[in-house]
Amino acid sequence: MTHETKEMSVEELLAKAKKPSADAMILHPFYRGKIETTLKCCVRTFDDFAIWYTPGVAASCRAIAENPELVYEHTNKWNTVAVVSDGTRVLGLGDIGPKAGLPVMEGKALLYKYLGGVDGVPIMIDTKDPEAIINTVLMLQPGWGGVNLEDIAQPKCFRILDTLREKAEIPIWHDDQQGTATVTLAGLINALKVVGKKISEVSIAFIGSGASNVACSRLIFGWGADPARCYMVDSKGILGKHRKDLEMRKAEYVDKWRLCQITNELGKEGGIAEAIKGADVVIGLSQSGPGVILPEWISTMAKDAIVFACANPVPEIWPWEAKAAGARIVATGRSDFPNQINNSLGFPGIFRGALDVRARTITDEMCFAAAQALAEHIGDRLDEEHIIPTMDDWEVFPREAAAVAMKAQEQGVARVSKTYEELYEHAHKIIKRSRDLTHMMMKEGFIAEAPV
Repeated sequence: MTHETKEMSVEELLAKAKKPSADAMILHPFYRGKIETTLKCCVRTFDDFAIWYTPGVAASCRAIAENPELVYEHTNKWNTVAVVSDGTRVLGLGDIGPKAGLPVMEGKALLYKYLGGVDGVPIMIDTKDPEAIINTVLMLQPGWGGVNLEDIAQPKCFRILDTLREKAEIPIWHDDQQGTATVTLAGLINALKVVGKKISEVSIAFIGSGASNVACSRLIFGWGADPARCYMVDSKGILGKHRKDLEMRKAEYVDKWRLCQITNELGKEGGIAEAIKGADVVIGLSQSGPGVILPEWISTMAKDAIVFACANPVPEIWPWEAKAAGARIVATGRSDFPNQINNSLGFPGIFRGALDVRARTITDEMCFAAAQALAEHIGDRLDEEHIIPTMDDWEVFPREAAAVAMKAQEQGVARVSKTYEELYEHAHKIIKRSRDLTHMMMKEGFIAEAPV
């Protein structure tokens, strides 16, 4: 715990944890949305409209018709991401629908712009049909540089992502899968450094078997963790070859059944408590807490235990409870506690890099490059309460972007070629511009001062 946390009572800590929700109910209706469209070209006189619209714009249209790649030079396609959701798996709130999910997608667009210099726009889809979502995204792609799928329920989210990555000509990203997994891996790399354990030797209990933890396990296993030593837990218990309920539906739950085959070599049965016992690491991405993971379970973990309790909006166990139960390193998905493991540290820089080389897709190897850049950026600040940079440390985003873009070129999925220095300087410049623009508008009153 931080010095501040140690000095606060449990009541004060709980009050602090609840304050963002109370503030949100004041500030969301005050601003009536978090993003807007503004101009990026000069309008010196109304004569300029003849350039930006008819008749002048026809010259750009003809050029693109002759050479479609020029769309990246003549329009904002090069810097745009559609944030697409059907609202069926929003935060820890579940299926609340596309209208109720819109504030989250606006928030995502805000983070894209402020942290990555990327223009994100929410696209809420009023259907739960995976085929309709796939077709909609494919029809929309001419106008976008990339697509961020968000808060789509499993198991359809896996098929939607896999199908779109196969068929689309622009990068398709499911942040609940790839984004969460990338940042979790970065945090785990550094947490293991602090406690002096090797990833190949640790036992990991993944609490929750939804899109996020399935993707986390894939990247973490790809980085060197031994699946046989690890355990996945869903709402019905530990995954394994004994799970006949999943065997009967393996065509539907392809990823879960695959994990049944490669994890849990000891054949453990039971629930969260049994999975956690003796584990070196817990990665919780299940249902909103507290009380999902109990302190007495944490006390049964191995020495120097690492606990990532990352459910939203409330972690599975409060950090101070996990620490008191014996955990050495505790992380959550929240910014009001130390060690925030949040996909916001990943997607802005990752998409910045993908867009800057016009990548056709975002591979796991590009995610590894981002995770490594994120982990390394902490430098000599690494300790039990600083295993990963914060979003305030904005220099990490251009470094992630350059690392991702270089990997895209190495793998042959980039349309343009640039050096690391060119990529870093461009990303640094465009991200700084976004931050400076926001601060300038606040200073000049174009963004109204928030009520106290």
